[in-house]
Amino acid sequence: MSERSSEVHAARALAELIVGFGANVQPGQIVAVSSEPGKEGLARAVAEAAYDRGALFVDLSVFDLHFKRARALRAAPDTLEFVPPWYGERVRALGEHRCATVSLTGPVAPRLMDGVDPALLGKDLLPRIKESIEVVNERTVNWTVAPCPTPDWAELVYPELEPAEALERLWEEIAHACRLDEDDPVAAWVRRMERLESVARRLVELELDLVRFEGPGTDLSIGLFASSRWQCARISTVDGITHAPNIPTEEVFTTPDPARVEGVVRSSKPLFVSGVRIEGLLVRFEGGRAVQIDADHGAETLRAMTAHDAGAARLGEVALVDRDSRIGQLGTVFFETLLDENAASHIALGEGFDFAVDRYADRERINRSDLHLDFMVGADDVLVTGVDHAGREVPLLRHGDWQI
Repeated sequence: MSERSSEVHAARALAELIVGFGANVQPGQIVAVSSEPGKEGLARAVAEAAYDRGALFVDLSVFDLHFKRARALRAAPDTLEFVPPWYGERVRALGEHRCATVSLTGPVAPRLMDGVDPALLGKDLLPRIKESIEVVNERTVNWTVAPCPTPDWAELVYPELEPAEALERLWEEIAHACRLDEDDPVAAWVRRMERLESVARRLVELELDLVRFEGPGTDLSIGLFASSRWQCARISTVDGITHAPNIPTEEVFTTPDPARVEGVVRSSKPLFVSGVRIEGLLVRFEGGRAVQIDADHGAETLRAMTAHDAGAARLGEVALVDRDSRIGQLGTVFFETLLDENAASHIALGEGFDFAVDRYADRERINRSDLHLDFMVGADDVLVTGVDHAGREVPLLRHGDWQI
């Protein structure tokens, strides 16, 4: 099989998993696909798979990072936070019409923003749209986010390889992470989800008051709501459509109390945000708020993003990942949050998830923000410990292994 035909075969297999298991597209649904230039092959395969499942219509939305660069370089700085109102209206319409949504991630031009003022890039949150989290919390769309390999992304991840070899390697590792190398990928995912759901149930049973991370450069305490509920990334819409929001996924997560975060945390992997590489990130929290953000590279972008609104500097998610993660076992840094966050435990600045909190009174206190930005904090040398309401400590992760 030639390299080209191999890539086409892999794209078809990934598209079928995205549509059938990830978004779980239903007959008669409208399917909205978000993509970028350079991802046409997988986007078209997703459209084909969606129509094979009986989709009524497949709608394509393309975001070009070159437009974001032109805006940062040429637009008035005080206009960079503006988002045309019809962007949000479209997202809300997707929920009103009970659509399925698919987003394809992965850098397409990872060096495009070199030389652009990082503070300006941090003001423009696009392609993120604040209404997206509204429909997620309302559970009116069945959605998934999945990786799409591209040549420039492959070069970023494997700079030591020739371009064709790098792209082939990226496809191979993503196929492995997505369990496409199993005889029955969906059955393999069901088994993994059942394991993660059992861990989430055990965490709920522990009735934890807080979670503590301790390791090199990290000593962070994250308080939980009394009704915070741990779960894996397999959820249902209000209409009962079960779907997997992330392909691949290896996490159990919940929504923390944004007022009860204290200490310092060092990111265990680099980030790639708004076209900017953020490395050596260190964040200090006081009273739930990030009061200090430093990094070896890219701190200005993150500082600008966390100044976007009142909740952008507080936490909306805490997620735990064990060493059975296929992504973590690869040992590859993908510079793509979807993959890297499922290789290691992580936290997220910004908006919290309503569906991970049971009580209405606690939901009223969930962090609210236009931002939701994950960054990785877990590693084999980071101890994760739970503390219950009586002050008893419960080891959760040691050397990446579950202790519960």
